[in-house]
Amino acid sequence: MRYSKKEKVVIMLSCAVTLMCAFPQGVNAMHIMEGYLPIAFCVAWGVICLPFVIAGVFSIKRILKEQRRVLILLAMSGAFIFVISSLKIPSVTGSCSHMTGTGLAAILFGVPATSVLGIIVLIFQAILLAHGGLTSLGANTFSMAIAGPFITWILYKFGKKAKLNSKVNVFIAAMLGDLVTYCVTSVQLAMAYPSESGGIVASTVKFLGVFAPTQLPLAVIEGLMTVLIIMGLESFAKPELREIGFMEVK
Repeated sequence: MRYSKKEKVVIMLSCAVTLMCAFPQGVNAMHIMEGYLPIAFCVAWGVICLPFVIAGVFSIKRILKEQRRVLILLAMSGAFIFVISSLKIPSVTGSCSHMTGTGLAAILFGVPATSVLGIIVLIFQAILLAHGGLTSLGANTFSMAIAGPFITWILYKFGKKAKLNSKVNVFIAAMLGDLVTYCVTSVQLAMAYPSESGGIVASTVKFLGVFAPTQLPLAVIEGLMTVLIIMGLESFAKPELREIGFMEVK
């Protein structure tokens, strides 16, 4: 996705705001609940997300203007995120886990557009389902709609260049993107509440231990579901997939 000179300036300015506001505050988890993070962390994570969301707005705006035929794919990707990330599975450790659904959007539309879809979903879930929170919106957006999708996108592009089987490539990318989301969430929580004995590292390990028993199988399931949806799209939406560059024009 190419951005105009004006759009690049806006994105760069948002990056500058991020650098000025986030790091000096000591920005030292998948849906982190309302009021769980200190306010400084809430603000810092929100500022860090700003450049990605702004770039995503420009990306979606361009899709609406130049590729209206693929709008249905964009809407479907957002709906997939909402539904699949709203299904909370109780964890044996007393917490809960759920799939992210962002891998599909990351593969089809890239990270910026996925960040916008993700933040919209998170706002609706926080307001309508009491799932996550508005104060923790920045942290949740970064882990679920930016970090995870970024890993998914990178792995998918790398697998495509390596000529990996397309279905295997989608599975690995979506599965690991899901797992990375929970790894980032664990780090976010550990930074806010470091262990007295082992600091952030020890606290991260503890949070990962809480999520791991249920998140590992859920990540595999999400990878499989993403593959199935892509297979369905390849059968019924070939023109749209070719238009966004997912499938080669023959």
